[in-house]
Amino acid sequence: MSDLVFDCIEARAEPYAAGPTLLFRLRITETSGQRIQAIALRCQMRIQPQRRQYSDEEAARLADLFGGRERWADTLKPLQFTHQSIMVPRFTGATEIELPVPCTYDLEVASGQYFHALEDGGIPLLMLFSGTVFADGAVTMVPWDRECDYSLPVPIWRELMDGFFPGSGWLRLTCGNLDALRAFKHARALPTWDDTIAVLLKEAAADEL
Repeated sequence: MSDLVFDCIEARAEPYAAGPTLLFRLRITETSGQRIQAIALRCQMRIQPQRRQYSDEEAARLADLFGGRERWADTLKPLQFTHQSIMVPRFTGATEIELPVPCTYDLEVASGQYFHALEDGGIPLLMLFSGTVFADGAVTMVPWDRECDYSLPVPIWRELMDGFFPGSGWLRLTCGNLDALRAFKHARALPTWDDTIAVLLKEAAADEL
C-alpha cells in the first residue's frame, strides 16, 4: 500500500491566466517504494485566521467577519477558501506539481474580504488532501489524514490582484441599486463609477455635519 506525504513548497501568481489564479507548488513523496501510476487528487484549502497576529488597522477591516477583538475567542474560526482537483502523473519516490487555484476579489466572499484586510505577513492555510491512488496492482484512497500547512505571503496575493485590478476592488450590487447608481451618474455627468461613489460619500458626510 502506498504511503503519501504532501508538502506545499511555494506559491506564485500566474500572470497569463484568464482570471486571477495562484499556482501552489506541491511536493508529493511516496515513502513505501511503490510506483505510482496516477493520483486523482483533491485538495481542500481552509484559512486558519487564529494562527496569526493582526494590526489594529487589519482588525478594523476584519470587524465585519469576526467582530471586535473582544469576540475573537469565539469568532476567529476557519474559513473555507477553495476545493480543487488535479491529476498527478506517474512517478516513483517523489514528484512536484503546480495546483492552479482561481481567486476572487469579491468582498462579499469571506476569503476575499479576509485577504483584502491584510497588510503584510502570511495567510495561514491548511491543505486537506483526498482522492484515488492508482499504483502497481492496487487502487486505493488517499488517507483522510493527509494534510499540510502553508503560509501564503500577503504580497503574493496583492501582486496577483494588482495585475488584474490595479488600485481597485469589487463590490456586488443588486440590479435596483445599480440602476439607481447609473441614473445618478448620468444626472451628474460623472465620468466614472469611482467618481460617482466619491460624490455620494462626500454628500453623505456633509449631511452628517
